[in-house]
Amino acid sequence: MLRAENVTLSYGAEPVLEGASLSIEAGQFVSLVGPSGSGKSSLLRAIMGLQEISDGRIETPLQSTDIGILFQDDALLPWRTAIENVSLGLRLNGRDRGRAVAEAEAWLERLGLTGLGRRYPRELSGGQRKRVALAQVLALKPRLLLMDEPFASLDAIVRARVTQDVVNLVESEGIGVLLVTHDLEEAIALSDVVYLLSNGPHAHISQRYSVPIPRPRNLVKSRSHPTFAPLYERLWSDLSDVVDGPRRIRTAA
Repeated sequence: MLRAENVTLSYGAEPVLEGASLSIEAGQFVSLVGPSGSGKSSLLRAIMGLQEISDGRIETPLQSTDIGILFQDDALLPWRTAIENVSLGLRLNGRDRGRAVAEAEAWLERLGLTGLGRRYPRELSGGQRKRVALAQVLALKPRLLLMDEPFASLDAIVRARVTQDVVNLVESEGIGVLLVTHDLEEAIALSDVVYLLSNGPHAHISQRYSVPIPRPRNLVKSRSHPTFAPLYERLWSDLSDVVDGPRRIRTAA
C-alpha cells in the first residue's frame, strides 16, 4: 500500500532525516515515534506530497483520493453544520446532494453523533468535533489514513473513546494507517508496527518493533496483554538511548 525507501529530507543543506525506510500493508496500523525534531511530521508531509524529498523514493499504487489525512487541528468549516462538513467532500467527488447527505448521516450515526448533524462546530464538544472530522475523512472511503497527533488536544476519556472508534473502523474496513505520535502507550496499543526515529538532525529510523497483540483490539484491555509492559519498557529504554546519546540499541522482536 505504501513503501518509503531510503528517504532523505533536508531543509537547506542540512538533512533532517536520512535513509528512512518503512512500509504499510492494507489493514496495517503503523506508528512513528521519536524525539522532537527527528523528522516524524516531515516524513508524514513528504508521504502526503506536501514536502519534497532530497533522496530516496516513496511509492504507492493509490490515487490521492484513496488517501485520507487527519491533523491535530480539525479542518471543519465553521459556517457549515456537521452534516454539511461531512457531505462536502462527497459532493465534490460527484455525489448528488441527497446521496451525499444520506451517506454523511450514516457516518455520523456510525461514530455516535446521531441527532447532531444540524449543529455547527462551535456547538459541539472537542470530542464531537474530532468525530465529525473523522467522519469527514472516512466518508470518502480512504484506503490509507495518515494522522499527525490527531487526538493530542482531547482529554483522556474522550481520547480513548475516539481512538477506539478509529481502531474499530480500521479493523472493519481494512484501512492502512500511519500515525505520528509522542505517546508510546498509544503507539503500542494501536499499532501492529512501531518505528522509532533517532535524535535529529541527521535522524534515521533506529528501530522497528512488531506488536504481537491480537486483533480485534480493545485499547484498555491491550494494556494488560502480557507483551505490552515489556515492549513499553524496551521502547522507552531505546527512546532514552537516542535522546541521551549513542549507546547500544537492542534488536527488537
